[in-house]
Amino acid sequence: MVDIAVIKYFRSFSEVYSIEEEMGLKKLKKYILSLLILTTTISAAGQQDPIFSQYMFNTQAINPAYAGMWEKVGFLSLVRKQWAGIDRSPFTQMISFHSPMNNEYVGVGLNIINDKFGREERFSVFGDYAYEVLINPKLRLRMGLKFGFMNYQNPLTKYQLYPDGQFDPAFQEDIDLKFLPNFGVGAFLYEENFYVSVSLPKLVKNDFQANRNNYGTLSEIRHLYLTGGYVFHLRNNVKFKPTAMLRATLGAPVQADFSANVLLREKLWLGAMFRTGDALCVVAQWIFDNNIRIGYAMDLAFTEIYKYQNGTYEFTLSYDIDFYGRSYVRSKYF
Repeated sequence: MVDIAVIKYFRSFSEVYSIEEEMGLKKLKKYILSLLILTTTISAAGQQDPIFSQYMFNTQAINPAYAGMWEKVGFLSLVRKQWAGIDRSPFTQMISFHSPMNNEYVGVGLNIINDKFGREERFSVFGDYAYEVLINPKLRLRMGLKFGFMNYQNPLTKYQLYPDGQFDPAFQEDIDLKFLPNFGVGAFLYEENFYVSVSLPKLVKNDFQANRNNYGTLSEIRHLYLTGGYVFHLRNNVKFKPTAMLRATLGAPVQADFSANVLLREKLWLGAMFRTGDALCVVAQWIFDNNIRIGYAMDLAFTEIYKYQNGTYEFTLSYDIDFYGRSYVRSKYF
């Protein structure tokens, strides 16, 4: 028997279709099974904010302290399609901007994210402010503040209810919430070859609920991120960078990412990552003239859902401008 909480969660995130009689019994069973696996996987993970497989190259989306730390003005665009082949599976688009200021200890950033899952849509705009403190000539600590808003939409009246399409008062009104404010904090400790990062990008727990009926879905979930990495300088112009991320969510198991990446001749990053309870990932990034970077990641799920999807794909494009022309610009290894 399917857990009632899973059914309610499924209602809020996935569209429930009416099944026509001409669909064979075997096809119907496969359809229902794939949807139940999808919702069970999501419910178990407790993850609401997007997951990024290329976090080891830019953590600004989850940590405001990262903004502006590389002395260059930078732009990043990202597209991520999760569980390709499943209708209305998670789809994320992001545009990010970061820049140092005239005060070399201050950085600012902007993140615009459009995240879709099922018929739900979250559109968020968040600004970042970071300030750096020198602990010693090599060790630096950046502290950051993230602030902004999110628009949430869930057109409940467009859902087709299974099995008989009868009226359900919980689906009689669309949810359209504007300008839900939020803020977060982060810290980033680093030297030239290592970093440790901790952040809570959203502290306010906004509820997504219609005004005049009893429908409600999960409110924004607080996520705590702890990440770190080290760059080893090997021979023959090769660098090795292992990284790790711990992602903690209230009421769900801690999820961990462990990756190993190699930089060849300052031009090509190649790496692999293991995400506990979820997937194996391969990552690559090409660097052109130290200004343009193109990244690609593919996640291969090893949970039960792998039979019903065609993989997860993530693409990034970034461009940096040496706008301030400072005499010392650190190499961007993380």
